[in-house]
Amino acid sequence: MTTFFIVAILALGFLITFQIAKASEYVAVLRGEEHAKKQNNKVNAFILLAFLILGMIGVYYCNERLKGKILGEAASVHGDQIDSMLYITIAVTGLVFVITQIALFWFAFKYQASDDRKAYFFPHSNKLEILWTVVPAIFLTVLVGFGLYYWFKITGDAPKDALQVEITGSQFKWEYRYAGKDGIFGKKYFKKIDPAQNNPLGQLWEDAANHDDIVLESGDMHLIVNKPVKLIINAKDVIHDVGLAHFRMKMDAVPGTPTTMWFTPKFTTKQAKDKWGPDFVYEISCDQMCGKGHFSMRGTILVETQPEFDRWMISQRPKYFAAFPDKDPNAIKTDTTGKRSDSTKVAALSVPGNKTIN
Repeated sequence: MTTFFIVAILALGFLITFQIAKASEYVAVLRGEEHAKKQNNKVNAFILLAFLILGMIGVYYCNERLKGKILGEAASVHGDQIDSMLYITIAVTGLVFVITQIALFWFAFKYQASDDRKAYFFPHSNKLEILWTVVPAIFLTVLVGFGLYYWFKITGDAPKDALQVEITGSQFKWEYRYAGKDGIFGKKYFKKIDPAQNNPLGQLWEDAANHDDIVLESGDMHLIVNKPVKLIINAKDVIHDVGLAHFRMKMDAVPGTPTTMWFTPKFTTKQAKDKWGPDFVYEISCDQMCGKGHFSMRGTILVETQPEFDRWMISQRPKYFAAFPDKDPNAIKTDTTGKRSDSTKVAALSVPGNKTIN
């Protein structure tokens, strides 16, 4: 209903403007072209001034009404830095916007055509050309410098103790892989991708490093609060984009070309729910149009404490054992006498950068 009213108001405004323009043409015919031209000039000058005043009020109102409701507080350390850069950019460009718009509309009103004043022709000034070229160039260079600094921090080397998570996009879902106790991701080959054979990422099973890797085809990506995480980003089919709005991060997922980024979560999911409501979730969106199901390509992140993450890792079963259940040492087996033996003892598990858990 709100959208309908907005469209109706815009349509009505257009109709009124059109009718005023037509009426002005008829008045010009009846009164004479020169008189009508002067009258229209005055009307346009007042309209421009009114537009300036109402526009500035609208900008201020929207800012006050929506402030804090779009993204909220950043949930990562990098996010705080990105927000700082954003606020600096908005402050600089906002100041320029206000000054230039006031000057533009005020000059249009004050110096409207008049029989009592002759226009002053000012064809060129080297000093002014240098001024309005050099000053913006300096400000833009500073802003670009900030951007490059944060960009290289995000895409640069992650801390050595960072948790590494591989995220792979495909139409229209996200899949995650964690290195096992050896801390090494096994090798993959795209021709080996076969979900029907429990190999959705194309892992090479002859590589022993794959035997303890944890693969999640659905569910949450698990991260640790206050611990750096490095995302290794891949795609199976078309270009996707890992969008983490709450962490202020995004990076393309390109088939055949892994990309990376890293950040440090500041709040657990539980803390975030306390801050932003019980329905809050950390979301992974695909920020690249990737097909007709693009809108549904949504993942979620669960940020938890180190002990909670360790317990979750212990409960996971490597994908290797889903592909080869007979090789699972924790599976229930039948011995030579026909009796069932249960070897479900949990082996010691060590997450890279974390303590060993038994």
